[in-house]
Amino acid sequence: MSKEKKKISPFANESDALGIGGLSIENRVDRISIYGSIDITRDQVGLAYAERLKSLFEAIVATMHDEHLPESISITPTDQISNPFADDGAS
Repeated sequence: MSKEKKKISPFANESDALGIGGLSIENRVDRISIYGSIDITRDQVGLAYAERLKSLFEAIVATMHDEHLPESISITPTDQISNPFADDGAS
């Protein structure tokens, strides 16, 4: 486990990301995306993961409490483009 304690400012930008265990957390201006898997083991590593997750969620909730929030938002899927580096078989 890395000793670096990178943090994000929830909803501040479209570029911050961090990892906690096997979780990937991506900052967006309209949402925080969390995906992956993590085991919170009953040891020092598990405790460190739990504390980092707690700190992250406390920051998210505090940020959201400071704003007037709509009842819900709609999330528009991002556009997919062809990979310009993919081998298309042409030579």
